[in-house]
Amino acid sequence: MNTVLIRRALSGLWLFSACVLATSVDNNALEIIRRADEVRSPNKPFRYTTTITEYKDGVAKPDGKQVLDISMRFMKPEGETRADARSLARFIYPPRDKGKVLLSDWYDLWFYTPELRRPISVSRQQRLIGQISNGDVIVTNFEYAYDATLLGQEPCGDKRCYKLSLTRKSPEVTWPKVMYYVETDGDNRPYKAAYYSLDDKLLKEVLYQDFRMVLGKMRPTKIVVQEARHDKSYSVMEYSDVRLESLPEYYFTREYIQRGAK
Repeated sequence: MNTVLIRRALSGLWLFSACVLATSVDNNALEIIRRADEVRSPNKPFRYTTTITEYKDGVAKPDGKQVLDISMRFMKPEGETRADARSLARFIYPPRDKGKVLLSDWYDLWFYTPELRRPISVSRQQRLIGQISNGDVIVTNFEYAYDATLLGQEPCGDKRCYKLSLTRKSPEVTWPKVMYYVETDGDNRPYKAAYYSLDDKLLKEVLYQDFRMVLGKMRPTKIVVQEARHDKSYSVMEYSDVRLESLPEYYFTREYIQRGAK
C-alpha cells in the first residue's frame, strides 16, 4: 500500500473514531441530564408550594416574600402516554396577590389577575420577585429544552461533578446557554446551573440545596438564585407540601384561569 492510501486509511479511521467518541459523549450527556431531571421532579403530575424569599445588600433579614401554589402536569412520553408540559401557579401570599395566576403551556406563559379582562402573554424572563423570573418558578426539563455536551469533570464542594454545556433547542427556551454541574455519584444530583446570554455573559447562578426524601427520591427542596450583577443580593426558593396530584387537563387553559383557578 502506498503512502497516500495509508494516509487516507488513517484519516478515515480517525474520523470514524472521532464520530464514535462524539456520539458516546453526547449519549453520556443526555443520560446525565435525564437522571438529574428525574431528581429535580417526578415524571408524574404533582403539586407543591413554593416560598420565595428575597435578600438585599447582604442583609440577613428578608426584604420580600412571595408564596405560590403550583400544579405541574409534566410527563415524558411513555407507552400510550403522550408528552405534556404545563403548569398552573396560583399566588397565595401576600394577600394583595391572591387571585393572580400564571399558566405555562410548554413555552407559552400567560398571566391573569382579576383586574384584567382576559389572560395576557408574558415573558419567562420577566422579573417576579428579587432574582426570580416567571420562568424560574416552573420546573424546567433540561432534556427537552437543551442540547447537551459533556465537557469533563471538576470538583464541586466536597464532591466531583460532571460539567455539561447546554444550548437551548429553540428561542422559546428562557435562557440561551447553561453550564450545568451534576454530581458524578449516586442519582446524579444537580449541584449548580450557571445561566448565560447569547454573547456568553453570566446572568445568574442557581444552587440546588437541602436534599430530602420527597416522593421516593432525594430531591432538592431549596434553590438559591444569585444574579451576576448583584453579588450581595440573592433569592431563595423553598419547596414544601410536595404531593402527586393529577388535575384535569382543562385546568391548564386560559379559559379556566379566567374563571378563577382554584
